[in-house]
Order: sequence, then C-alpha cells, then structure tokens
Amino acid sequence: MSVSMSRNRQNDFLNQLYNRVTGEEDARVCKDIPAAACDDQPRNFFAYLGANSLGKIADEIGSAKLLLPWMFGALGVPALFTGFLVPIREAGVLVPQLMVAALVRRMPIRKYVWLMGAILSALSLFGMAWAALSFEGAAAGSAMLIMLVIFSVARGFCSVSAKDVLGKTVSKSRRGRLMGWSSAISGIVVLIIGLALGTFSLADTDVTVFAWLLATGGILWLVACLLFYQIVEQPGATQGGGNALSVALNQMSLLKSDVMLRHFIIARSLLLSVALVIPFYVLLAQQHVSSEFAGLGALIVANGLGTSISSPFWGYLGDRSSKQVMMLGASGAALLGIFTFIGIRAEWSWLLNEYGFALLFMLLNIMHSGVRLGRKVYLVDMATSETRAAYVAVSNTSIGILMLFGGLIGVLGDWLGAATIVLLLSLLAMLAVIYIRSLEDVSEP
Repeated sequence: MSVSMSRNRQNDFLNQLYNRVTGEEDARVCKDIPAAACDDQPRNFFAYLGANSLGKIADEIGSAKLLLPWMFGALGVPALFTGFLVPIREAGVLVPQLMVAALVRRMPIRKYVWLMGAILSALSLFGMAWAALSFEGAAAGSAMLIMLVIFSVARGFCSVSAKDVLGKTVSKSRRGRLMGWSSAISGIVVLIIGLALGTFSLADTDVTVFAWLLATGGILWLVACLLFYQIVEQPGATQGGGNALSVALNQMSLLKSDVMLRHFIIARSLLLSVALVIPFYVLLAQQHVSSEFAGLGALIVANGLGTSISSPFWGYLGDRSSKQVMMLGASGAALLGIFTFIGIRAEWSWLLNEYGFALLFMLLNIMHSGVRLGRKVYLVDMATSETRAAYVAVSNTSIGILMLFGGLIGVLGDWLGAATIVLLLSLLAMLAVIYIRSLEDVSEP
C-alpha cells in the first residue's frame, strides 16, 4: 500500500511539474502518439529531457573540435591526428546512420538502441581518459582516434533511435518545448564548466584535468542511460526496414543526372574547409595563451555564446536566402582566417592571448553556424517532396566519405604549421564563396 501511495505521489508531482513546464492544464494532450502512451507522457517527457540534456553536456565535454584538439596539443600528438578529429566525428556518425536507421525500423521497441549507443559512448570516453593518462605523442593520438571512431558510431545509434522514441512517447505539441529546455539546460551547464576551467592554475603539462573531464562525460552518459531506461515506450510498426545504405548507393547515379544536386555537393565539399579549420584554431590558441586552462575555458564559453547568439539571425536570413547565408558564413570564416594568419605572423600581442583567441573562436563559430544552417535550408528548399529523401541520402553519403579524406590536411599541419593550415583552409572557403555565387537561388522571394 505504501509503495502504491508513494508512486501516486510521484505521478502527481510529475503531472504538476509537466503542466508548469509545458504551460498547459491538461497533461493528457496527445497528438500523433499511441493512445496508450498518453498517461506516461509526463514521465517520458522528463526522462527524455534529462537524458538528452546530459548527452548534450557530455558531447560538449568531449568535443572533437575543442577539447580533444587541445588535449592533443598538450600530449604532443602530431597534427596529422588532429586533422582527423572532426572528419571522424562527423563521418563516423553520418555513414553508419544509414544502416542503423534500417535496423531501428525493424525493432518494435527502439529505446534499447539508444541505450546501447549511450553505453558505448560512455565506454569510449572512459577509454579516451585512460589513453590520455597512459600515452603521449602518436600513441596517444592513435588510441584516442580509435575511441573516437567507437564514440561517433555510438552517437549515430543514439541520433537515429532518439528521434523515433521521441515521436512515439512525446506529443507533437510538446517536442519543441522539450528540445528548447534541453538546449537551455545543457548550454548553461557548459558555460559554467568553461568559466570553472578558467579558474584552474595547474601546470600546462598536467593532463589530469582533461582526463577527469572525459571521465565525467562518460559518467554523464551512464546517468543518461538510467533516465532513458525509465521511458515507457509502446511497441511500434516494424515495416519499411529496408537497407537504407544500399538504397543510398543506388541513388548515387543522381550525381551524374541531376546537375543542381551535383553543383550543391561540390559547394558543400568546398564548405568543409570551415569545419576542418576549427581544431587548428584551438592548436593556435594553445600555443599562444599563457594559462592552459584559462584559455580552454575561454574557448568553451566563446563556443557556446557564438552558437547561441547567432542562431536567430542566421535563421531569419536563411528564410530569405539560404544561398546568401552560405556565402556570408564562408566569406566571414575566410576573412577571419586570413586576419588570424597575419596576426600570428605579425605577433600582435593584443590578439595572441586567451581573450583574443576567445573572440576569434566565437566569430568562427558564428560563421560555421551560418554555413551549417545555410546548406541545410538550401538542400531542403532545392528538393521536392519526391526527391528530398534521395537528395539527403546522396549528399550525406558523399560528404561523409569526402570528410574522411579531408582529415589528411593534418599531414600538411605537421609540415607547414597550424597557422599556414588556417590560411590554406580560409582560401578554400573563399573559393567556396566564388563557386556558390553560381548556384541557383532556391529561396522563395
């Protein structure tokens, strides 16, 4: 009896809190979810919110474009390995997703795929922490890249299954608020972590803090597992579970027959320069800041601010012309890179400190956000309802493969130095701007 009463009190509390968060009086509003899932919606809402928030925080802690390149610099890892961080992180998620999507559609209960991905994510972060404490140089780079491959594939499991579980357990009119709260919570926590790192005064060669950060990310994933397991998911349909990868490969003939798609993929390939340059800014910052952890903390804060303050602006502009957004983002990143190269060569002391690099990193993330939003909106606007799925599959498959080859830029990094790589990738971004000018403007007037 007491257990039943305790459970009822818990349900009443969740219902009241759910009503306050969603701004509705009726917690049982259900749109396009199974009727049997209505009563469990408050529980599912908060379980998903907690798990998703913790996953976002853990992702930022183990960021392939920020924390890992900084660690690689501290461990003396050759730039060759640094160049592969972003390609492995992106392609590792993208390419396997095509097969994972088919697997998920064949399972009536999909949350177990997410749980498997979360556990693998935790184990890979623990493995990175162990590698950071056990190795240096190329050995550390090799071990951590192997762990990053596992982490990226695991994140692909989570990404595909999370969308399915969300669609089955949380009403359509509640999903936007759930994701909004998740982004807000994770953003605040990441900013606090960045500010806290700025207070450390440990020796520059001490990697213990980095290892603890990665281990903390793994712990967050395990806690997220416990929360996600609490979701009550109704069995779903299992039809339509074909091999999405084979379908995508069959559709690759569109690259030959569809001129507009081919031009877009060429433009998107050139725009990879904006993503690939980010870790080299981190290496430059590490080389020129006086305090290891103050510099990293400043970059984490700058990364969060850059993404959050620019999203509304790029979204508004993207509705007017996604082509212009791509051009603005790429040209801004190109000019920033040229400016940074000049500043490094001229040894501008007012720029070469944690605050100067934090500003550069924030501006770079603003431009990168514009490029990402612009090319996503352009693809959606370019396609029709009949061609959109094929366009996305062909584009993602092509870019996923090219991204891996883009990691070879790290070979030049060991030879020419990070500053020169920033310049070369910035010139490539300017070439992207020139090429994008020739694309058709697909936005509505």
